[in-house]
Amino acid sequence: MIIVIDTNILISALIKDSITRRLIVSSGMNFCYPEISLHEIRKHKKLIMEKSGLSEKELGSLLERVLEYIVLIPTEVITEHIGEARSVMLKIDPKDVVFIATALSFKNSIIWSDDKDFERQNAIKVITTKQFAKMFEK
Repeated sequence: MIIVIDTNILISALIKDSITRRLIVSSGMNFCYPEISLHEIRKHKKLIMEKSGLSEKELGSLLERVLEYIVLIPTEVITEHIGEARSVMLKIDPKDVVFIATALSFKNSIIWSDDKDFERQNAIKVITTKQFAKMFEK
């Protein structure tokens, strides 16, 4: 199974050494993230640094370490699924189209997100952090 993580999950893993970060680093699952969405991390860099207490250099190092467990998916891979993803998410949240397109690019994929907007679509299965963590409690 391939798990597409959304930006809020990645940001959460950067802000705090929490269950989110531990799941990414220790679960052994196949995670991916659309490369085009890295601009969101850069856009929110100051907020992440403020909330995490990390310096710019420390944040950069942490991002590199976390990305060792996440495959960045090039835009060319998801391009053919953008149209279908738009029809699914455009009216719900246009920023999430890229995550649906990424998931549609792989068989047997799900999206890991705590964003309620994903619950309003039925093209791709979505798992929350709480649901994902329960799978590893056992």
